[in-house]
Amino acid sequence: MKPTRSQLEDILASLRDPGLRYADIRWTATHEQHVRVRNGEVETLSSTIDRAIGVRVLVGDGWGFAANSDTSEDSLRRTARRAVEVAAASNIASTQRVVLSDIEPHVATWASSFEIDPWSIPIEQKIEHLLASTDPMRGDDRIHQVSGDISCYRQEKIFASTAGSYIEQTTTEMGGGVEAVAIDGSEFQRRTYPNPFGGDFQAAGWEFIERLDLPRKALGVRDEALALLTAPKAPAGRTDLIIGSAQLALQVHESCGHPTELDRAMGLEISLAGGSFLQPSMLGNFRYGSEHVNIVGDATVPGSIGSFGFDDDGVPAQRFHLIEKGMFVGYLTGRDTAPAIGRKSNGTVRAETAARIPIIRMTNINLEPGTTPLADIIADTKRGIFVETNKSWSIDDLRLNFQFGCEVAYEIENGRLGRMLKNPLYTGNTPEFWRSCDAVADRASWQIWGLPNCGKGDPMQTMRVAHGAPAARFRDVEMG
Repeated sequence: MKPTRSQLEDILASLRDPGLRYADIRWTATHEQHVRVRNGEVETLSSTIDRAIGVRVLVGDGWGFAANSDTSEDSLRRTARRAVEVAAASNIASTQRVVLSDIEPHVATWASSFEIDPWSIPIEQKIEHLLASTDPMRGDDRIHQVSGDISCYRQEKIFASTAGSYIEQTTTEMGGGVEAVAIDGSEFQRRTYPNPFGGDFQAAGWEFIERLDLPRKALGVRDEALALLTAPKAPAGRTDLIIGSAQLALQVHESCGHPTELDRAMGLEISLAGGSFLQPSMLGNFRYGSEHVNIVGDATVPGSIGSFGFDDDGVPAQRFHLIEKGMFVGYLTGRDTAPAIGRKSNGTVRAETAARIPIIRMTNINLEPGTTPLADIIADTKRGIFVETNKSWSIDDLRLNFQFGCEVAYEIENGRLGRMLKNPLYTGNTPEFWRSCDAVADRASWQIWGLPNCGKGDPMQTMRVAHGAPAARFRDVEMG
C-alpha cells in the first residue's frame, strides 16, 4: 500500500521525544525482472516486487533507524516509535556531537525518462530476443558457453522529513548484454558485449535494448573469443598503456569513487572493502593525478542509473569536482559528514531500499573528456598496449594498490594498433598511476557505463551507480 502525504506528515508530527532533532520516512517499491539464457535454454527467469518503509530519527546525538516490510499505516506508526526508541538509546551511548549541514525544504516530483516501458514487453519477447542473439554464436566446438542477459528495474520512492520536505521519485532502468566463453585444451577466454557482469545499464526503457543491437553484435563477440585462444600473450614489463572507456570506467570506480567517500575516510563505514588513503588533511593540497585528470560527481546526467532528483537526505542532485586538474578537491558527503570538513552536503546519501539506512554512495563519478581525438593519441604512441573490457580486479582496503585484468589488448607499434593480445594485466599505485596520465581523449570516445552492483555497508547494500570515461593514456605502467 502506497502511503499518502498526509499519513507520512501526521506520523512525523506525532513523534515525541524531548531531544528529537530530526526525522525522516522513506517508502520504496522496487520492481526487478531478470532474464538469462545460456546455450539455448532459459537459465534464469525472475520477477520480484519489494516494498518497505524505513524511519530514521536523530535524538540528541544518537541516530535510530527501524524498517518494516509491512507498509500499512499501523506498521508505519509502530516502526516510527521503534526508531525513536533506538535513537534515544543511542543518544545515551553517544560520544560525539552530530552536526547536520543546513538544508532547504523541497516539495517535488522527479522521474527518469523512457520511451518504451520495460514491463510492456512480454517476457516471451525478451527470451526470444536473447535466443536470437546467442544461438548463432554456437556451432564451433571451442565455444563452451554463450549467454545473454536482460534486466529491468524500477523503484518508486517517497521521502518525507521534519525539515519540511516531501519528495516522490521514480527511476526506470534497463540492462543487457551477451557473452561467449571459448575453451581449447587448457586455454580459456571470455569476450562480452557491451560489458561484462550482465552488460551495460541505463535509465531508459526497452529502446535501450534495441539500441544495443545484440543480434548483430553477437557474432563479433564469438569471433573475438575464438581469436583470443591463439593470440599471443600480452607482455610483462613497463610500457605505455592506453585504456579504453569501459575499462577506465571501472578504474575510476575502484580507485577514484570509493576513496573519495567521506565516511570511508573518517572510518565511519569500513565494513566492506575498507577505508581510504585520502584523508581530510589532504583535501586541497594533494596531487592525485596529472593536470589532465578532472573527475566529477554528477547526479544530474540524463539517462544514467547514477542520476536522481534528490538523495535520501532530501538534498538536490549536484555536480561537483572531486579531482580538478589533478588536485584532490572534494569528497562525496552527506548532511552528517560534510560539516566535519567545513562544507555542506553535496547530495550523495542513498540506500538500496527503505529497509536500509542511507549511507554515502557514488552517483555518476566521471572522468571528464579531454580535447584530443583517440586516434591522435594512438598515433602519438610509439610503442605501447591498448586494453579494454574488465576481466578481473583487485585493490587493497585503502584503495591504494591495485591490479586489473582485461579481456582483450592490442599491440601499438609506431602509432598503429597491431596484433590482438590476450590476458593483459596491469598494476599500479593509485596516485602514481593517475599522475602518469598524459593524454585524455575527447568526447567522441566518452561513454557513461552503468554499474548496478556496487556493494557497501553492513548489512551490505547493492547500489546502482555509473561512470563516464573516455579513453586515456598512461605512461610507463607495469604490466603483469
